[in-house]
Amino acid sequence: MEHDAHTVDDWARDDAEPMPVESAAAPAEVDAADSAADAPPEPTAEGVKEIQSSLQSLELKANVTAQEDAQEVEDEEETKRHLNVVFIGHVDAGKSTAGGQILFLSGQVDDRTIQKYEKEAKDKSRESWYMAYIMDTNEEERVKGHKSYVPNMISGASQADIGVLVISARKGEFETGYEKGGQTREHVLLAKTLGVAKLVVVINKMDDPTVKWSKERYDEIEGKMLPFLKSSGYNVKKDVQFLPISGLLGTNMKTRLDKSICSWWDGPCLFEVLDHIEVPLRDPKGPVRMPIIDKYKDMGTVVMGKMESGTIREGDSLLVMPNKTHVKVIGISLDESKVRRAGPAENVRVKLSGIEEEDIMAGFVLSSVANPVGAVTEFNAQLQILELLDNAIFTAGYKAVLHIHSVVEECEIVELIEEIDMKKKKEADPKKKKPKRKPLFVKNGAVVVCRIQVNNLICIEKFSDFPQLGRFTLRTEGNAWKRKTVAVGKVVDVPPAGSPTF
Repeated sequence: MEHDAHTVDDWARDDAEPMPVESAAAPAEVDAADSAADAPPEPTAEGVKEIQSSLQSLELKANVTAQEDAQEVEDEEETKRHLNVVFIGHVDAGKSTAGGQILFLSGQVDDRTIQKYEKEAKDKSRESWYMAYIMDTNEEERVKGHKSYVPNMISGASQADIGVLVISARKGEFETGYEKGGQTREHVLLAKTLGVAKLVVVINKMDDPTVKWSKERYDEIEGKMLPFLKSSGYNVKKDVQFLPISGLLGTNMKTRLDKSICSWWDGPCLFEVLDHIEVPLRDPKGPVRMPIIDKYKDMGTVVMGKMESGTIREGDSLLVMPNKTHVKVIGISLDESKVRRAGPAENVRVKLSGIEEEDIMAGFVLSSVANPVGAVTEFNAQLQILELLDNAIFTAGYKAVLHIHSVVEECEIVELIEEIDMKKKKEADPKKKKPKRKPLFVKNGAVVVCRIQVNNLICIEKFSDFPQLGRFTLRTEGNAWKRKTVAVGKVVDVPPAGSPTF
C-alpha cells in the first residue's frame, strides 16, 4: 500500500504544531512545623530537597520560608526537559528489549533485578527475552504479539511527543513487518495521526548472524522506509532519523559504536539522538485541555491524562466535559511527586472534588470553564482511505471504530460530501472552483470529506484550531486485537457552539 507523497502531506503534516520539550515539573510540596518556634532554619538552595523529603514524611504544615525556597527550586526545575516517548513496530522487532535496555543503561534497573529476569527467561527457554521482561511485566505482555498491544499502542501514542520505530534487520523479519498486513506500516500511520511529530527509526538486531552489521542490509531497509514515511506525512529530512542498534547487547544505545564492531557508522548513538531532539512548545497560557485516559479512587476522585494545552493549579475550578460537571482541583501529581501546578505535555494525575469516579469515562476532557471543549455527536471530517478490507467500498452507512485522542467510540459514515483530488486541488484556482456532485462511494486511496456520527457525546476540536483533539483514525469493527486501520482523518467542521449536531 503506497500513497502519493502529496496526498497525506497536505493534511497530515503539522510541522508547526506546538509540541512539548520542557516540563513545568515542580518539587514535592513542603511541610513544616506548626509554630514559628519549631520552624527549621532557612535552608540553602542545595539543601531544599533533603529538607522537603524529611519534613514531608512528618506531614506537617508548610511555613512561609520553606515555601519560598520550594518556589526557587520549582523555578529552577522548570528548565528540566520533559519528553514522552512511545516505542512502536512490528511484533518481535525488539521494542520491549530496547526499552528494557534503556532503563538498565540509564540506571533505572539494578543488577539484582536483571539477574532475576535472566533466570525467569532461562527457565522458560527464552534466554534472549530477559531485557524485554523489564518492560513486559505480566504473562499476557510476554506472549509474542499479545492481543492488546495495538489498542494500548494507540493510547500510548496519543500521549507521546516522539516515537521510536523499532525495525528488525534479521532476514525475513523486516519484510514481514513492512509488507501488507504487517504492523510497521499501520503503526507509522497511527503515530502520525495521533500526533507523534518526530520519529527515531532504530534498525535493531544488527548483531544477528543473518546481518552481522551489514551496511547493505541497513541501506536496503532505510531505502524502503523513506518513501513510505514521506507518504505518511513525515518530513523525512527534518523529523526522521535512522540509526543501527542491538537492543539485546545495548550496542549504539548509550555510547557510540566501536569501529571494531561496525566500521561504517559515524553517526550518534540512541541516547544522543533522544537528548538532542527539539520539539516545539505547546501554549502554557492556552485553554485547559486534558483528555482523560483513566480514573480511580484514592481519598477522592483521581483522573489521569496528558496536558495538551494550558496550565492547571491547585484550587482551579474546571469543567469535566461532556458532562459539564464543575470540579475543583485539590491535588496534582507528576511522576509520583505532588506538585502545585502542571503545564503542557505533562502526564499528570489530578485529584478532583465535585465529581464521583463512576461519573467519568476515558475520553472525557478536563477543560477550562471560560473556554470549554465542544461536545458533539456528529462532525465533518477529511479522510484518507488507506486499506478497506476485501476490496470493500466506502459509502454512507459504513461503520467503524473511531479513535480520537483517548476516545474509542463506534461511529457511522452518514454522508459523503465531496471527493478531493489532491493534485488538482493544488493546481486549481479557488475562485473558479465549481460545486461537485456528492460521490456515492469511494475506494482505497481516496481523500473524501464526509459526515460522521456517534451515539454518545464526544469532546473534539477542529484540526485547524486544535490539532491534538482534531485528528483521528477509523478502524474496523470487531474484537480490539483483530481491528485494522482503514482510514486516518482530521476534523474540518463541528456543530455550532453549544449544539451537538449541525
